[in-house]
Amino acid sequence: MKTPGDALECGHSLAELSAYLDTGEIADPAHLDSCPECQAGLASLRRLSELGNELLTADVAEAGSGGDDWMQTILDNLRLELRPGRSIPLRAEDPQDTLWETEGSVSALIRSVADSFPGTAAGKCRLLGDITVPGAGITVDVEIAVVYGHAMEERAAALRNELAKMLEVQTELDIQAINITVTDVLELPAPAMTPNTEDQP
Repeated sequence: MKTPGDALECGHSLAELSAYLDTGEIADPAHLDSCPECQAGLASLRRLSELGNELLTADVAEAGSGGDDWMQTILDNLRLELRPGRSIPLRAEDPQDTLWETEGSVSALIRSVADSFPGTAAGKCRLLGDITVPGAGITVDVEIAVVYGHAMEERAAALRNELAKMLEVQTELDIQAINITVTDVLELPAPAMTPNTEDQP
């Protein structure tokens, strides 16, 4: 799978992570175990590969090269969202402590939940509102691509419920709304026609 070559904050790129998944080789393998950006990137790239295999198509198989529009859009968003982004303050028992989680880590959690649904890939994930202010109302916007044949309304409702539960446990954000938008329907191709030997002389 070819991916955009822009470097992440840690210095690696999606292209390097993709090559690692293909070959098992990378200059500093120990780094992968301790880098949250790389871990999130590898998880998302694995899911995209699985989704590409799910489609079972000669046409959509090219999505694995990052050439199809839907795949390229997802990769572009992933590259941006792997960066730390804004810092979200967390409550601390000791007033001397300063705790926070990054916007990128929350986006990675949202993406992991969306990607866990069969036939679904997360596109753009956005936290709208001032997440740097404790108690500020936040809206979550998530775009997804769905393989044809999966009920979109049911998928969106189930994803909304799962995200609400996950964000309540993993963050201290005051979530006012979770908007799910299906931006792509990935169609399975018609099965290849086989010659009818009975009609042949």
